[in-house]
Amino acid sequence: MKRVFRSLFVVGFIFVSAIWSPARAQNVRIDIGTVAPKGSLWEEVLEKMKQDWSKASGGKVTLRIFAGGQQGDEADMLRKTRIGQLQGVALSGAGLSQLDTSVSSLQIPMSLDSYQQLDYVRAKIEPKIERAIEAKDFIVLNWSDVGWVHFFSKRQIRTPDELKTLRLFTSAGDPDTEAMYKDFGFRPVPTAVTELLVSLNTGRIDSLDVPPLFAMLDQSFGTAKFMIDLKWAPLIGATIISRSAWLKVPENLRPELMKIARTAGDEYRTRIRAMGDEAVTQMVKKGLTVTRLNAAEIASWRAAAESAYPKMRGKLVPADLFDEVIKLSKEFRP
Repeated sequence: MKRVFRSLFVVGFIFVSAIWSPARAQNVRIDIGTVAPKGSLWEEVLEKMKQDWSKASGGKVTLRIFAGGQQGDEADMLRKTRIGQLQGVALSGAGLSQLDTSVSSLQIPMSLDSYQQLDYVRAKIEPKIERAIEAKDFIVLNWSDVGWVHFFSKRQIRTPDELKTLRLFTSAGDPDTEAMYKDFGFRPVPTAVTELLVSLNTGRIDSLDVPPLFAMLDQSFGTAKFMIDLKWAPLIGATIISRSAWLKVPENLRPELMKIARTAGDEYRTRIRAMGDEAVTQMVKKGLTVTRLNAAEIASWRAAAESAYPKMRGKLVPADLFDEVIKLSKEFRP
């Protein structure tokens, strides 16, 4: 009798396992890394995705978020996503351009000067950029803004020639931006974002090009106390997932999860933009000096940027996209 009972138990266990295994196989966990500080609006975008994805999938798709550079800088996380240690990563345009140079078309210095103009241009070329990224085996979940890049420095500067005397931060693992800044005659010092503040305090660098909101969050403005009131270029961002990880998500859930991801990016974009302006106000209260430029000084920055366009076109930015962005930026009417 015991043998019969044991046999029935084994058969029953196998039967139940056969029923439940497919359901368990559908459960997917996606680990996403970002250098965005914990508690920042960029991390909140991921948190909203996490909550809404879990709800929409009935708990079958869960996100784990590693914020604040826990998984390394952007180059590290992109590498980890390629080899499967992470399934996705939220990157700034600097990191995205390492994946595909088409992204750099939205960050051509002095080519855009308002968010309305950026939105107009991005809407036109976004499908082309997403196809280029997909060809590299990644899927764009959403787009974001990091903010307008401004130059911060330890001492006040007003012109490109003055910036050339300083050691300028550029993201480690981003040889294209490093090459571009060398074309400008600047002195780029490749530095991991996670080491930026230490590098400022030790004198390894004495200037940086970052959006105001980032400078406030990482407190780099406490050392680099001068900011030029000049919109050098927009720094965009995006959350991407490896194609292999995305295909593990049940097919029937993908459209809804993609919609949730896009909505989260769109909803937070306006808040991120507003916080960028507010960040300047808050930093000024804490000792930041904003340098207002006259027309001649602004013209000198534009001339410096445009002088490098021939070297950027076709090398740092695909020629067709470079031409299209310049054309679209000129045809835009607010």
